[in-house]
Amino acid sequence: MRHNPRVSALVDIAADLRSSLLRAGYHPDALLEVLGADAHDALGRSEPVPARRAARDAGEIGTLIRLFLLGDELPQAQVAAALRPLDIERAAAAGLLERGGDGLRAGLDLRPIDTGAGTRWILSDLDDNVRRRDLPADHVLGVGHASLSLLRATPTTPAGTVLDLGTGCGIQAVHAASYAQRVTATDVNPRAIMLAEATAALNELDVELLTGSWFDPVAGRRFDRIVANPPFVVGTGAVTHTYRDSGLSLDGASRLVIEQVPNLLASGGSAALLASWAHVHGEDWRSRVSSWLPDHGIEAWILQRDVADPALYVGTWQRDAGLDPRDESAQLQAQEWLDTFAAAEVTGVGFGFVYLRSIDGPTEVLAEDLRHEFGDPLGPEAARHFERTQWLRDADLPRSRFDVAPTAALERVYRAGSRGWEQVATRIHRSDGPRWQHEIDDETAAVLAGMRGDGLALEELVAMLALASGDESLGDEETEAMVSAAADSVRALVLHGLITPA
Repeated sequence: MRHNPRVSALVDIAADLRSSLLRAGYHPDALLEVLGADAHDALGRSEPVPARRAARDAGEIGTLIRLFLLGDELPQAQVAAALRPLDIERAAAAGLLERGGDGLRAGLDLRPIDTGAGTRWILSDLDDNVRRRDLPADHVLGVGHASLSLLRATPTTPAGTVLDLGTGCGIQAVHAASYAQRVTATDVNPRAIMLAEATAALNELDVELLTGSWFDPVAGRRFDRIVANPPFVVGTGAVTHTYRDSGLSLDGASRLVIEQVPNLLASGGSAALLASWAHVHGEDWRSRVSSWLPDHGIEAWILQRDVADPALYVGTWQRDAGLDPRDESAQLQAQEWLDTFAAAEVTGVGFGFVYLRSIDGPTEVLAEDLRHEFGDPLGPEAARHFERTQWLRDADLPRSRFDVAPTAALERVYRAGSRGWEQVATRIHRSDGPRWQHEIDDETAAVLAGMRGDGLALEELVAMLALASGDESLGDEETEAMVSAAADSVRALVLHGLITPA
């Protein structure tokens, strides 16, 4: 790790702490085994009592669960036994532990996760989920829903250099270390860099850590992949917590990142970003986000996962900061926030993923809604999306052969009518990935039924179907029009992985 000649006290104890966690078996599967599914789920809902009951008779791993995940104060001898060979005096001096009344409690959150390369341990500040506390301005957020969403949405194809912009506790940098040769992580918050450094040391990973605002620490450099979970809260521009507030009004933080990231991408490089954008009266959100991109050199895939009502959005982020909406100060803040939205004619706040890829040519943008539920990680799909768009850019569709994806299925939808069941739609959908579905007409369904990788090219298949229809009046122009229409349908289905080039 490289960022400062001064090595923090947390880094000093990392080797002994790693030994204690390995010895105790403090890993995700063990947590589920000790707690059981119900108590584990309750802990995820910030309900500590079921987990505490399950952990209290679970020996040393139960002690670690109560200490670091539940925030319990425990007897010194019990903590010392669970953390051996780590000396608890050194742990307290480093800030890992705090002295309570007659015992010890955690000074930091320490949790195991599996990022896809086995168990990793992440250090962060304690939040207020299990113990009420005011979060200071330099609070370092732990592993939350947003960071896990980005982790699952980031492609893990091998990369030479990766930049984690706004690293926080270091979770994205830790993830990147499993697929990159070199990882650089930045943050404006010195405390975040300190904890990310300790997280890297705890996992025996080499990460370059740089302190500074936005892109300043890496000015002039380029990377093969960039990941960013920036402080994207759409707000007034006030900064109360650095992990979420950028100091830029409305969606200025997302705009800044999307505008500047292309300048840091190496040739063929890509980026996976979390972002939020304002829905403004009279303006299409797709046009708003697309306008932040350069005119040349970028292919963008923008996916909107959710849209929040302004009042719900403000209330959600106030609760995130531990504010009670009944308090006068919280109400004054909410009033200012909503006044800002009203002045800018904000009707909602969108949230989602922005994927960018460096290309040699005019900028291309696909912005679409992905607001239905799906369970598979999005990262592999993003990598395949750019592979498909590259193929479509170069392909001669009429002369190409295709297979229907093995995870695709055709369904016909009927509803009761005056003459019995009447077909109202034909759909093809995927059962994997983001579970895209398309409504298609009968002609496209017939083309799909005839597709074989070792069979006819698209133009041949269309001609055969025209001949089979018995319409002998079709001329060359009509046939060309049919092929062109089929190619348009095929292009959309290839783009969403419903059919694949042979």
